[in-house]
Amino acid sequence: MSSILVTGVAGFIGLHIAKKLLDRGEQVIGIDNLSSYYDVDLKKNRLSEIEKHSNFKFQKVDLSDRISIQKLFEENHFDCVINLAAQAGVRFSLEKPYEYIDSNLVGFHNILEGCRQSSVPHLIFASSSSVYGANSKIPFSTSDHISRPMSLYAATKASNELMAYSYSHLYGISMTGLRFFTVYGPWGRPDMAPCLFAEAILKGHPINIFNNGLMSRDFTYIDDVVKCTIAILNSHLSSNTNSKNEKAIPNINPSYKIYNIGSSSPIQLMDFIEQLEVSLGQTAKKIFLPMQPGDVSATYADTKDLEQDFGFYPSTSICEGIEKFSEWYKSYYYIPV
Repeated sequence: MSSILVTGVAGFIGLHIAKKLLDRGEQVIGIDNLSSYYDVDLKKNRLSEIEKHSNFKFQKVDLSDRISIQKLFEENHFDCVINLAAQAGVRFSLEKPYEYIDSNLVGFHNILEGCRQSSVPHLIFASSSSVYGANSKIPFSTSDHISRPMSLYAATKASNELMAYSYSHLYGISMTGLRFFTVYGPWGRPDMAPCLFAEAILKGHPINIFNNGLMSRDFTYIDDVVKCTIAILNSHLSSNTNSKNEKAIPNINPSYKIYNIGSSSPIQLMDFIEQLEVSLGQTAKKIFLPMQPGDVSATYADTKDLEQDFGFYPSTSICEGIEKFSEWYKSYYYIPV
């Protein structure tokens, strides 16, 4: 049994990864500051999904609280840290920039220092497809330059990658950064397009469609994200096995590696909306608007490294993923099916 720290455990991706780890018998300590950026009750309800596990411990901690983070690492031994906590949202970074500096830069540095001081062997950290900015080269490759971010949020994520590289180089800590591409599914963030669209469609309200609908996204279903993250984790755990005797994965063990976590199959935004309409059984009222500041027209992940190192291929089709998301959305928000 390994001891794993999951930051941002009350978040969308954090919940699903922590649940998978607990279900297979790992010990998980989860931290979250329960920020009011979006509905805190949703975050608490996510926690209720995993609090029943005897191997789970939760602490309300803010990453930017250096003393609390130091204490956390001093009092625990972690075989791996999965850092998912961050101030999210491209557009919100235009309104509250200091939130991003405190959480994504100061907070991330506190995690790096905790790993260094406690000799944590492996840190997996969340990056974002937003680091590619207005990259015109398609698909986006981890070898592409990321020196022109289109938002402060993207700039903080690119900075995280540089900070992690320096710590890996200086202190020999294995670091793996995950550039997530538009993750969606049950328990998703209410500020992201799938939830915003679903709420508006079911209430008969219009939805805002930016860039006049001429956008595409590499939508990635949450189960595929979890499988990929766990595969990377397995490659670094010393036993390479787990409580359920899952197939061992060869120990890749790079000192520093960045992966794109996407479906490698971008979907036109209008097609995504159409599939959501089918799943919800209602037609959306649409308002077409210009591109928003900080946004990009297309994302497309090159996942060759992921496929080569872990044999990972996303298995959830957009139809299946949207159907599962829609079922959860209607159930969670008590909307009759």
